[in-house]
Amino acid sequence: MLIAGNWKMYKWPSETAAFCRGLVAPEGVDIVVCPPFTSIDEAVPTGLTVYAQNVHWDAEGAFTGEISAEMLLDAGARGTLVGHSERRQHFCETDETAWRRAEHALEVGLGVIFCVGESEEEREAGETEAVLRRQLELVRAHENLVLAYEPVWAIGTGKTATPQIAEEAHALIKELVGVPVLYGGSVKPENAEDLLSQPSVDGALVGGASLELDSFNAICETAARIRS
Repeated sequence: MLIAGNWKMYKWPSETAAFCRGLVAPEGVDIVVCPPFTSIDEAVPTGLTVYAQNVHWDAEGAFTGEISAEMLLDAGARGTLVGHSERRQHFCETDETAWRRAEHALEVGLGVIFCVGESEEEREAGETEAVLRRQLELVRAHENLVLAYEPVWAIGTGKTATPQIAEEAHALIKELVGVPVLYGGSVKPENAEDLLSQPSVDGALVGGASLELDSFNAICETAARIRS
């Protein structure tokens, strides 16, 4: 089971190494941390699997503010998030550009956690399946690809999909692209067991709860208990 922590724009380099050394990977659980670019150099030497939060589709070029997969590999990162709802919402990421990023990262040897999910308006309109099908239309299975279902209405809102909603979405996603699928959306120690116990849920992409050592370790321990 995979538990990934997306730190978003939190944790300075000075905080990173000590935090990573405090994480404990229980047997049967793979831990990934996704720090800001500036903290990758501090996270890598701790021995944890480190993913970036975004990547560009070209190896180099006049793309101010972007970073390439090749640069991430050289820095010691082993993968990257792609297509997170915040990238789609605030930075005009599209299904096409997200997959371009993911495809190049996979080609050069990075792992990818590719994020999909519907908005609250889309769910209320009964469009969840159509949205997921559209977001995954270009996506092709790869041995280093993991998908993450993150309903937008549950990102940073405190709302969480019910285990049934999560299971239904994960089952559909795995039918469309046969790779592991993580659940992301206000995962906390209090709800981790119910979510991770679902048969089609292969782990979690954790946001706010990954910033606190005790809560992130608790989620990892729950995952290990379920896996055993």
